[in-house]
Amino acid sequence: MLDSVLLQAAVDTSGYGFAAIGAGVAALGAGVGIGQIGGKALESIARQPEAGNEIRANMILTAALVEGAAIVAILVGMLVVFIK
Repeated sequence: MLDSVLLQAAVDTSGYGFAAIGAGVAALGAGVGIGQIGGKALESIARQPEAGNEIRANMILTAALVEGAAIVAILVGMLVVFIK
């Protein structure tokens, strides 16, 4: 009897941990991605200073897209926790 109750509780709450891990991985991935974007943009501006404005605009656009994808992933993780 107790085994079945504990097993059911483990099955019911396992989604919370996976959702939290997924949200954390999404935030970590976005941080690494935006760091790479910024670093490569600075490197390319240092190589071609005359193209700095174009590179900066593309960097900001790409960072915003990466951040948007991360926010969607975090929201999906939170929805799993609150809807379940």
